Amino acid sequence: MTVYLHEEDLPAGVLAPGPVAVDTETMGLITPRDRLCVVQISDGKGDEHLVRFGPGSDYAAPNLRAVLADPQRLKLYHFARFDLAAIRHYLGVVAAPVYCTKTASRLVRTYTDRHGLKDLIRELLGAEISKQQQSSDWGAPELSDAQKEYAASDVRYLHACREKLDERLAREGRTALAQACFDFLPSRAELDLAGWPEVDIFAHV
Repeated sequence: MTVYLHEEDLPAGVLAPGPVAVDTETMGLITPRDRLCVVQISDGKGDEHLVRFGPGSDYAAPNLRAVLADPQRLKLYHFARFDLAAIRHYLGVVAAPVYCTKTASRLVRTYTDRHGLKDLIRELLGAEISKQQQSSDWGAPELSDAQKEYAASDVRYLHACREKLDERLAREGRTALAQACFDFLPSRAELDLAGWPEVDIFAHV
């Protein structure tokens, strides 16, 4: 298992076919203001790839964009809504089709309100990850080893989590409902970018 750091784009041919786990690190939570710094991606075969973007980047990244925009390749996220918006805003692609482990967790783990990735991995897989670097400076000139490990761990377990969550979705008869939610997430991200971040446009008031 190796963590690779790349500058400005993903090298060609480093990912196996099939679903990829994807995550992003930004300078903050307001997408148009807080630039995209890192995109993490893993094919689930044991390695993680981190693509770092510097200040003033044009985010051309043709190889990474091709993978993210590939309609034949499922993208796995935890809280896809945020990552989809960041990728759409900075890389200019809709990174779908989508599977969101946080959405799936909320549909089947209704016995808890703890749907963070750390809690999900602990329950489903019996593994522990650290979230200490979550709020660190992702725009720093050099990423620390702790930052790189944190970023990698955010995609390392998503394939295995999906397998466990799919079993529970099927057991509870919510597979179709989950898929409908996943299909809507790119539009939810577009609503965020267009100015409706915390407004439920389906609400009565």
